[in-house]
Amino acid sequence: MNSFLINGGKFSVEHIVAMVPKWIECVEYQKGEWSITVSSETVIDSFFHFLRDTEFAECEMLIDIAGVDYPSRLKRFEIVYQLLSIHYGQRIRVKVKVDELSPVPSVTNIYPSAGYFEREVWDMYGVFFSHHPDLRRILTDYGFEGYPLRKDFPLSGYFEVRYDLSKTRVIVEPLEMSQEFRYLETRNPWSVSSTWAPKNKKI
Repeated sequence: MNSFLINGGKFSVEHIVAMVPKWIECVEYQKGEWSITVSSETVIDSFFHFLRDTEFAECEMLIDIAGVDYPSRLKRFEIVYQLLSIHYGQRIRVKVKVDELSPVPSVTNIYPSAGYFEREVWDMYGVFFSHHPDLRRILTDYGFEGYPLRKDFPLSGYFEVRYDLSKTRVIVEPLEMSQEFRYLETRNPWSVSSTWAPKNKKI
């Protein structure tokens, strides 16, 4: 089913694909929601203008932007936009694949709510959004190095932030995780010896 008749109007993914086929790589329908993968990050700005203004979508609201990291892919990052059409009561998901160096056009001029969302993706994944009015870290601390949600980022991080009582301030220092030698006991303390058996008790 490629369309929904709601409130006298028509939300039609079929019309969207027919009108801009060169911008769309694939379309999926899962769990009652449409997912569109665009062919290139260069068409993001034009495609979102189209989704907002066309009568077949009217996606007036950007709910969220998320990132996904696939290190094995040539374009390792997938930027996922969650859009909502209030008029039709229909959600639509737009995906774009990018590599580590290619910038993604900011959509803050179309959806002002994208400002914080794009900053989060930049902070966590290092995906650069061109023409963003204030692209800087939003979740990590000042001077933080690396991008925490990349799959190749170590779970322990690179630096330790702690409060030093002697200096009465917060200090940042390289992380040192020294491992002392430990003797590992491989026997199970709860296992019962084969030579031991409970005595029979008379009632």
